[in-house]
Amino acid sequence: MTNPMTLTVAERIEDRGGILRLRLTGDALPPVTAGAHLDLHLPALDLWRQYSLCSDPAGTGAYEIGVLKDPASRGGSEAVHRLAVPGASFTVEGPRNHFPLEETAAKTVLFGGGIGITPLIAMAHRLHALGRDFTLHYCTRSEGVTAFLDVLRTAAFVDRVVFHFDDGAAAQRLDLARDLPAPEAGTHLYVCGPQGFMDWVIAAAEAAGHAGSHVHREYFSAEIDATGGTFEVEAAISGITVTVGPEDTIAKALARAGVKIEVKCEEGVCGTCVTDVISGGIDHRDCFLTEEEREEGEMICACCSRASGPKLVLDI
Repeated sequence: MTNPMTLTVAERIEDRGGILRLRLTGDALPPVTAGAHLDLHLPALDLWRQYSLCSDPAGTGAYEIGVLKDPASRGGSEAVHRLAVPGASFTVEGPRNHFPLEETAAKTVLFGGGIGITPLIAMAHRLHALGRDFTLHYCTRSEGVTAFLDVLRTAAFVDRVVFHFDDGAAAQRLDLARDLPAPEAGTHLYVCGPQGFMDWVIAAAEAAGHAGSHVHREYFSAEIDATGGTFEVEAAISGITVTVGPEDTIAKALARAGVKIEVKCEEGVCGTCVTDVISGGIDHRDCFLTEEEREEGEMICACCSRASGPKLVLDI
């Protein structure tokens, strides 16, 4: 766990598409890398929410994030929109980076859908500073709901940005047969946005022959079903065994027995609750671990994933 910071809202911009842009300041801010995010605490709801940094990683003295007011959320985004007025303070942890940029790639193609553009803007800043070959594809429903237009149209890398609006001409919409690069050893893809958009791009990339290790992804949220059959979990170091019921989660069952696993997103997207597995089959329900990590069977997202057999033994 990183040490918490207190950050203050220095600027609030209500942008298109229900997206709130915030500039946060504080004392001695840790440096950031492209793809990093902040964990922001909302004490009234007892929630942590993760927001990608969209500012230039080379900048100092402030962090910038974008927050979509999502009507389908559990209240976190609505609370940020309501509470994040200039001068307001928030407890923040991070920055953390589970979506790092491969800075030595010969070619990088970034695909952002809606609010998923935020970490990709930071990556574009970094790739431009490095003089790398890259393209940023930004997909939204229409120009009228496209946030960050002013940022991107005045950016030093504007010639690398391609806008795709769903209500535009057919030739202007994202066409993966046209817009995906050829799969080559030095080419890396980055995808962030709504789950359906991401699944579509990732499936097309892998079908086109891109190596899974070169198709990088970060989910902001995911529709998960964390329910299932009953099983036992043994916390080997703590010496405690609990039963996880059909409507329960590993993290909650262990917490009731006094074994705490830190949980933040509760949707299997942030990676905070990843725990080492000593033995037992895993029914992965998360969107965080890679296919390679799942096949290794050595880690589990305790906030949502389950056992595929009668018992799991965890290294906690």
